Amino acid sequence: MDDALKSLQFALDKYPERVELAPVEQLLVDSARQNEKRNAYIKLAVPDEMVKSVRGKLKDRDVVLLVRIPNEVLDRADSRIVLPGEVG
Repeated sequence: MDDALKSLQFALDKYPERVELAPVEQLLVDSARQNEKRNAYIKLAVPDEMVKSVRGKLKDRDVVLLVRIPNEVLDRADSRIVLPGEVG
């Protein structure tokens, strides 16, 4: 996970215009909660180019991440009060 995080930080810092973001709810086709017979899952409708970049040759693959931002972090983004640990 450290490599994925470093790659994401680098891409957002140096090439933000090339990073693609899409809210999962806009791509969601199907989902199911976990039960005793199967794992939970979500099914997404994505462009064919993304499927090729994930399933193609290893050297040609892009990094595709599912990023979750907790609601309390989103609340902090809109706050004008700076908490200890948020400075810097």
